[in-house]
Amino acid sequence: MEEKLYKTMNGAGTMNIVLGIVSLAVGVASGVLLIIYGAKLLAGKSKILF
Repeated sequence: MEEKLYKTMNGAGTMNIVLGIVSLAVGVASGVLLIIYGAKLLAGKSKILF
């Protein structure tokens, strides 16, 4: 019984670490894309005529 609990906790801990790394990578990638496209919008602001 204790071994089964140990394996379950080990699997949950591993999954938490993996999900943390994936969410960190997605967050960094989306942040970089937002900065790039925001800079492009600001640079093209002077070309807009109303």
